[in-house]
Amino acid sequence: MKRWNRVVFAAIALSLIVPAACAQQPQAQVGKAAPNFTLTDTNGKTHNLSDFKGKYVVLEWLNHGCPYVGKHYNSGNMQKLQKEYTGKGVVWLSIVSSAPGKQGHMPPEEANRVAKEKNAAPTAILIDEKGTVGRMYGAKTTPQMVVITPEGTLVYNGAIDDKPTTEVADIQSANNYLVAALTETMAGKPVSTATTQPYGCSVKY
Repeated sequence: MKRWNRVVFAAIALSLIVPAACAQQPQAQVGKAAPNFTLTDTNGKTHNLSDFKGKYVVLEWLNHGCPYVGKHYNSGNMQKLQKEYTGKGVVWLSIVSSAPGKQGHMPPEEANRVAKEKNAAPTAILIDEKGTVGRMYGAKTTPQMVVITPEGTLVYNGAIDDKPTTEVADIQSANNYLVAALTETMAGKPVSTATTQPYGCSVKY
């Protein structure tokens, strides 16, 4: 009887652990519909991903305290891409999933000040303090990039390029996965490299 009770207890414990573990798994999958989310930006405006149906969307995980992010912002590379693609009608959402007290987390007014200093040009900077959206999309590093089509399909998730360093000089010779994904999908072609291993600092959940 005691052995039976131990078996039952173990089964109950497992039934509680497994769903909890599964809940942490990313919901977003390349080739599938991008899961909707709602976040507030640094100006207090609420944004739903579904609001941008009919437009290409880029999600960029951001942490200005990360040297890998610094590589792309201090060189002007990220800002150049933001301006180029928003100029083509792409919605560019920079997402800060750093928890309060962790590297990269800033009050909204400070985030706006830093963005202005760096001449950043995203459509909006979204605050994800609880990390809900970051986990939903499997965001592991900053930077990490996601591309979503006007139909709402996730077609790219991964690194910005193939040079996982903090060296500005590497940007020029890098194969930019984000640019390739946007170029192909905006031309009506399938994205040839749809998933890559992201690099950078870990997201500070």
